[in-house]
Amino acid sequence: MTLDDMTRTSGEWLRGTGPESDIVMCSRIRLARNLADFPFSNRASRGEKLGVESQVKAAVEAAELDAVYFDVNAMSNLDRQFLVERQIVSSELAGGEGPRGVAVTPKENVSIMVNEEDHLRIQYMLSGFRLPEVWEAIDDLDDRLEENVAYAYSSSLGYLTACPTNVGTGIRVGVMVHLPGIVAGKGIDKVFRALQKINLAVRGLHGEGSQAFGDFYQISNHQTLGKSEEEIIRMLTDVVPQILQFERQARQDLVTGRRQHLHDQVSRAYGVLKTAQTISSEETMLLLSSVRLGINLGLIDDLSIATVNELFIQTQPAFLQKLHGGELGVEERNVARASFLRSRLAEGRGDDE
Repeated sequence: MTLDDMTRTSGEWLRGTGPESDIVMCSRIRLARNLADFPFSNRASRGEKLGVESQVKAAVEAAELDAVYFDVNAMSNLDRQFLVERQIVSSELAGGEGPRGVAVTPKENVSIMVNEEDHLRIQYMLSGFRLPEVWEAIDDLDDRLEENVAYAYSSSLGYLTACPTNVGTGIRVGVMVHLPGIVAGKGIDKVFRALQKINLAVRGLHGEGSQAFGDFYQISNHQTLGKSEEEIIRMLTDVVPQILQFERQARQDLVTGRRQHLHDQVSRAYGVLKTAQTISSEETMLLLSSVRLGINLGLIDDLSIATVNELFIQTQPAFLQKLHGGELGVEERNVARASFLRSRLAEGRGDDE
């Protein structure tokens, strides 16, 4: 598997399957781990980072993950951004320095970042609302890796991490949700405030510091110290259904009170995406959000959720430039994006281009 191969496939987490997948695009758990015999990444020398990388690569191979290791340090900026867009690496890893990389499985449901803020950031994703299933899988993977590396661990504090908010279990449990109904009903700030009161963080599509384009949000725990993995997962599994109920009610209110306006909004969005000659990334995200809502409400019947989910990723700048084979200016990307959308949506409808 190469980066070019990835332009012809999509991650399993985009399939639009699993429980509550009309709202929950994916469930994700990330574990922060450090090797006992090395300083944290921000204090490690180049040679020490190479040592971490060597040990982790050997542990990944021993775990028989069928994963491919990419040397992020040797990549171009375009290739690094491509991995960020696909949710495989963080912006911090992409923009870091020195020896670092990521191991990725062919289905892209597992990625293991090396020498980010911590020596290891182990990530597992599945489509839909499936946190217990994701936890079972990543817990098993963590155990298999630990058979071949010694983690930095304290009997009183738990797993030791570079950031104090991750000390303890080192776990970040989250879901990526699509909330166009709540946004349209002006209730998103209320949701944010309620989540912050119970120490849950809300971020944009690409994690910390990113904007929430297309009404997509990542909801996750903020701290890990003092709580077990099961307690943190239980908190999310208790809270997320309340958000889903709120979103479903908001969608129903739109259908009941503003059906003609909603249908017109969805139809216009779909029409623009199918015919535009030039279109920005931000406008594409907003229009795809309306189309995704329209599919789930039965207003569009010739397009699948999986196709729309993929388009959220495939219309990002780095993906388009990878398809083109090199860097494009902003206006060139907007033209390429529109062309890709016209072609992809024609395929989705079974039309002849």
